Amino acid sequence: MGFCMLITPYLDGFNVDPETKQVLGVAVEMTRVSLGLADDFANGIIAKRVIELAKAGERNPGRLCEGAIEKLREHLYGD
Repeated sequence: MGFCMLITPYLDGFNVDPETKQVLGVAVEMTRVSLGLADDFANGIIAKRVIELAKAGERNPGRLCEGAIEKLREHLYGD
């Protein structure tokens, strides 16, 4: 499975170059693995968080992954 294919359906008009698309796809996959998700069920939710961070200028896949996990935890366990 290509990482670019993982992110493309979720870009929703966010225009990025192929290299950035690859980084975003890698970050989604890293987040999925970090959360222990074996299927693609949560890809949309994860992708949305990764893309939010990318729109703010982040391009490091590790930081995108960490940021997405932090955002997801806020939604799951926050007030």
